Amino acid sequence: MAFRPDIGEALVRVAREINETRSLETTLTTIVDTAAQSLPGIDHVGITIAHRAGTLKTIAATDALVSELDQLQYDLGEGPCVHAILTDPVTLVEHAAQEQRWPLFMPRAVAKGLRSQLGMRLYSDRQTLGSLTMYSTSEDTIDPDALHMAELFAAHASMALGRARRDEDLTAALLTRKVIGQAIGILMERFGLDEDRAFAYLVRVSSRSNVKLRDVAKEIVDRRNDRTGTS
Repeated sequence: MAFRPDIGEALVRVAREINETRSLETTLTTIVDTAAQSLPGIDHVGITIAHRAGTLKTIAATDALVSELDQLQYDLGEGPCVHAILTDPVTLVEHAAQEQRWPLFMPRAVAKGLRSQLGMRLYSDRQTLGSLTMYSTSEDTIDPDALHMAELFAAHASMALGRARRDEDLTAALLTRKVIGQAIGILMERFGLDEDRAFAYLVRVSSRSNVKLRDVAKEIVDRRNDRTGTS
């Protein structure tokens, strides 16, 4: 595979955006737009995120067709995008009109102009983050060069999503710590408990009610705020 300077420069730009304080949306949009412009035979590109609850959502797309084809796969629970996330990290479809693996999705996709498709799982630290999905409405096959170069774009998308998820986890952890601390303070004041006993009380309520500790704490804080009129 011959190295293309234009793609190299684009990937360097994407890498810089990941490391700078740019929004996740801006970085992912750059990735899908650059991939669509650079990869031979690829006309439409999207990035799907897999939420921990199991839901899938398109968070970057070059155009409306990507969103339509992605959503169709989510609704049907089948298709190369879903398959790449759940089963095969690299899912290739060529001559889409002849594809038999996804009988609900493929005929509808072909009717919308799909001729070939490539889905690549995005992951970080063995955790599935989503997929990079590339659609061709102009070629029945995926160029081997496009397949290799797509791996580079997938790696950059994984880096961006991985960083965002780590930041999200950190923020959630800090918020959880804050709300639990507030609830402990309320219990200490209300019942004359020390910090250890107030925390033990929260743990008992959480265990007996089968409700997460953070949610128990949040309810206590919310009730106090409702009574005092604060937020």
